[in-house]
Amino acid sequence: MSFNKLEGMSIMYKSDLEIAKEAKMLPIQEVAEKLEISTEDIDMYGKYKAKLSLDLFKKLHNKKDGKLILVTAITPTPAGEGKSTTTVGLGEAFALLNKKAIIALREPSLGPVMGVKGGAAGGGYAQVVPMEDLNLHFTGDIHAITTANNTLAALIDNHIYQGNELNIDPKNITFKRCVDINDRTLREVIIGAGSRVNGIMRQDGFNISVASEIMAVLCLSKDLKDLKAKLANIVIGYSYDKKPITVGDLKVEGSLTLLLKDAIKPNLVQTVENTPVLVHGGPFANIAHGCNSIIATKLGLKLADYLVTEAGFGADLGAEKFLDIKSRVANLKPNAVVIVATIRALKMHGGVNKQNLKKENVEAVVKGIENLEKHIDTIKHFNLPYVVALNKFVSDSDKELEALVNWGKENNHPLEMSEVWEFGGKGGVDLAKRVIEVIDNEKEYKFDYLYDLNDSIEKKIETIATKVYGADGVEFTTEARKQIAEYEALGWGKLPVCMAKTQNSLSDDPKKVGRPRNYKITVREFRPSIGAGFLVALTGTVLTMPGLPKNPAAMAMDVDEEGNAYGLF
Repeated sequence: MSFNKLEGMSIMYKSDLEIAKEAKMLPIQEVAEKLEISTEDIDMYGKYKAKLSLDLFKKLHNKKDGKLILVTAITPTPAGEGKSTTTVGLGEAFALLNKKAIIALREPSLGPVMGVKGGAAGGGYAQVVPMEDLNLHFTGDIHAITTANNTLAALIDNHIYQGNELNIDPKNITFKRCVDINDRTLREVIIGAGSRVNGIMRQDGFNISVASEIMAVLCLSKDLKDLKAKLANIVIGYSYDKKPITVGDLKVEGSLTLLLKDAIKPNLVQTVENTPVLVHGGPFANIAHGCNSIIATKLGLKLADYLVTEAGFGADLGAEKFLDIKSRVANLKPNAVVIVATIRALKMHGGVNKQNLKKENVEAVVKGIENLEKHIDTIKHFNLPYVVALNKFVSDSDKELEALVNWGKENNHPLEMSEVWEFGGKGGVDLAKRVIEVIDNEKEYKFDYLYDLNDSIEKKIETIATKVYGADGVEFTTEARKQIAEYEALGWGKLPVCMAKTQNSLSDDPKKVGRPRNYKITVREFRPSIGAGFLVALTGTVLTMPGLPKNPAAMAMDVDEEGNAYGLF
């Protein structure tokens, strides 16, 4: 059995940026026409980007929803899994099969783009264009969220300075400022230093913008009215007598909504093969709920017969939150789940370091499969049909590929090879056909949530930890237990839980690869996101403001005198 098309040949591949620059993009009006969207329902942002009118919902109200396909993956490794690439390529493959398809993605954050992970536009011939725009400023949505966040922060401090009518305790303000770049020096700061005229001196800090509750609120809002209501419910801190203070108490939800009135509209772009793509919202899945906006997803389901979307990182994070949080709010039911795996990543989960990945190691592949098995098990807990997508790399050996394919056959796991990075939609046709087959046979599945909202906060977390992470249980710090008691007394106990956990392991220890066993998850503290409608449980050492690596990706980026970008990936 030979899996390699051009054995023995050394092949030079174009970079993602080179492929993106060579793409023959259609004017965005023509992309809209594929979806039967008239020009009156699009706001142009140049030739190749547009925002869609929220009035489209009214026009499409009676139209039957298309099929929803959720793409997730195994636990991420430095080797890469290609989840976004697979999502884009699968959408392109549906289009090649003459299916009316659309893709729904999150917007990249400048944190990973300038850091180490890179953008979120896919890769190779399965990527979204214009790639430069998407990975940098795009249509300004994240800037608008950052501005709204910091406007609220300024209004809080001004309220205190101007007499503090609400009796806000400056030492108990929970709402932080934000910036859309990894800046570890801003995790803890002192503001208001100097004379009284500079305001009240207090300790503050910054989150990365995609961890802002305002980002989560935008992505979980159904329309402008819902956005304003959710913004009003954001808890910014507590009074001296421990009463929660909200944005509604400050009476500034209207101004924040005004700043977000354009950002709430989903963005329409295209792939290198001109398949329509909705890009909207970008919360991280390790510190937020990790899904694109409800508005984009629901609109996409009305516009196409098949919508392919993704949730951040592995199924333990993004998929769990998509299914337990986003699906509850939006009343969504995925018709199929695609779980992306690579030989390279499985080898790392089997104990191989990054430097030795090119060496054939069937034993490590087989050992690493246990990580994939756990993610399959997670999806089974939700009673959803799935397909394993083997994202093929040119360095994969025949024996390694054969080992995974045989494992799939022996264990009755639907598995298809994906070569969308190299071949675009053509490389994903078999995968798309298998997904359609699974969807057509899904009558035996009955989607269910992992936990009941009436469960206690502890039980919800224990359910996630044991059923999704494979932990033996949960340990709560004294501070976490104190917060649980406070939250339940405030009536917040019936909210879903958003777990903040390292993406690099099923456990809360990023060094434990594969399928860790005989361990417990430690919840160190909680943060209420009442506007977004969930409680954030922080585990291990996860941070809401990441840091930059020793050699950030930004160091390789440049632009020539004609404005052409270099170094983006």
